[in-house]
Amino acid sequence: MYVIGTAGHVDHGKSLLVEALTGIDPDRLREEKTRGMTIDLGFAWLTLPSGRSVSIVDVPGHERFIKNMLAGAGGIDLALLVVAADDGVMPQTREHLAILDLLDVRHGVVALTKCDLADDEWLALVENDISDLLAGTTLQASPIVACSTLSGAGLDELRRTLDCAIADLPPKRNIGRPRLPIDRVFTIGGFGSVVTGTVIDGELETGAEIEVMPGGFRGRVRGLQSHREKLERALPGTRTAVNISGIEKSDIRRGLVAGLPGTVLVTNVLDARLQAVRGRARALRHNMSVTFHCFADEANAQVRLLEDDALQPGEQAWAQIKLETPIAMIRGDRFVLRTPDETVAGGIVADAAPKRHRRRDPALFAALETLLSDSPEELVIDAIRRQPLIELRALAGSVGMSEPSLDVTLSQLVESGAVLRMGDDALPRYALRDYVRARATDAERCVRAYHAAFPLRAGMPQEELRSRLALDPRSFAAVSQHLGTVRVGASVAALDGFVAAPNVEQQRQIDAWLIMLRASPASPPADGAIDGALLAYLIEKGKVVDAGNGIVFAGDAFGDMVSRVRLQIEHAGSITLAETRDLFGTTRKYAQALLEHLDRLGITRRSGDERTLR
Repeated sequence: MYVIGTAGHVDHGKSLLVEALTGIDPDRLREEKTRGMTIDLGFAWLTLPSGRSVSIVDVPGHERFIKNMLAGAGGIDLALLVVAADDGVMPQTREHLAILDLLDVRHGVVALTKCDLADDEWLALVENDISDLLAGTTLQASPIVACSTLSGAGLDELRRTLDCAIADLPPKRNIGRPRLPIDRVFTIGGFGSVVTGTVIDGELETGAEIEVMPGGFRGRVRGLQSHREKLERALPGTRTAVNISGIEKSDIRRGLVAGLPGTVLVTNVLDARLQAVRGRARALRHNMSVTFHCFADEANAQVRLLEDDALQPGEQAWAQIKLETPIAMIRGDRFVLRTPDETVAGGIVADAAPKRHRRRDPALFAALETLLSDSPEELVIDAIRRQPLIELRALAGSVGMSEPSLDVTLSQLVESGAVLRMGDDALPRYALRDYVRARATDAERCVRAYHAAFPLRAGMPQEELRSRLALDPRSFAAVSQHLGTVRVGASVAALDGFVAAPNVEQQRQIDAWLIMLRASPASPPADGAIDGALLAYLIEKGKVVDAGNGIVFAGDAFGDMVSRVRLQIEHAGSITLAETRDLFGTTRKYAQALLEHLDRLGITRRSGDERTLR
């Protein structure tokens, strides 16, 4: 499916021509019919002589409604530039052509309307003016067909010319990531919210979950229609009406983009290759304020030129554009920049999620050139470099490739060793080998320093290492198996071969303290008699048991006391605090600490003054 979009000056007969070709009046608003002037986008469809069906988007020609023209021009495949024979080339003819040129619309047909109002000599002059105007643009050498909507002259030839032009169009891109820039929103009683637009980059199916961005509203495709016919699947290039369930009309507006969840990027800053409109009297200035138009959306923006302080008319340069409000877009999308009075520039998005750059940096320009490269390997490597540990779907969205095509490229890069595939097999993540090596080096440095500071601990707490590496839990889980000499266990990370052990002096202190504990097993000295690090080590090794409140029992003595408590309860059915005190010849303080610790361990259960076995 392909879309034809009209363009041209006001009152040159665009809407009348569409109606004459299709039998459909694209002017749907009462005000348009009253004033005889197109104000907003209109839609129709046409069956060409070959039997091929195409959609038509009719745009307003008045300069006051240029933003509506831009809303319809973003998704067209072929331009139908309309010039009235009695007027010839006019201001909006030039501006509309400049917009088509900036949007890289490479196929077009010129309809020289109202030909019955001019003689042959005048028609020839107007045709020469049009040819001169098209020269050097993406529509140069487009065929020109003289016609009249009143007499019908030339309309059959125009249909045949459109048919031939459509036949020369390349196949629509299908990368398995459908999105629909919304250009109209309305409701139908009993059905709910309906949006229209042109499906691009993939196929949209009935029943699919859908996300509208910016905003993140989620719903489901309840139904699809094109040219008033019900569809189960809308192919790329299809003008489609989508009935959405689960999202209110009030949450949707023109300019938002509907797509599969997680596949549409929302950004308020982008890097782009910028081209200034030819023929302007003034240059585009650094930090200039403009209005940014991409598909049907728009936002106020500031242009930060990266190469110089000004961009002369007709020239190209790299720029970073900061939007006041976010817009949904991806790498490769085309856009237009306007001031309140004129179209000043346009270009192509190279990076929809960039960082702030230092200006006049040749390395930056080379990297941006790579982003617009046709080499899939370079695109993938650069995308992974900018977003390490990226998942397949996000990577596909970043580089604009289908997941099957991306799988092939990733397999080659993994086999070469440039990229590592990590994490869960069902949802793998990808990172450059150099990135993972750097994380392994960072991890080894952190853990080695931790061992030096805490030689008696088994290792660095896993959460502390994850925090030091600045990784989210899933990313850390993916990287943890590739940290070289660092092994990550259930709770701690340690260097290979590391064994926590006291030195000679520490071992002497330990031995002396354990002798003291065992000398009075049921009434041991307070834990303050030994260094806290040594105490933590002994607890971890099971040499002592911390019963709380500063009371520590020797490990073997504690085991013996547990056995004696069990026997007493099995014999008598229960044991009290006083009986425990008498059993071990100790004080209430130690007996209470022992019993409360047994409760915490789940060995005993307290009921009033008595303990029973669980």
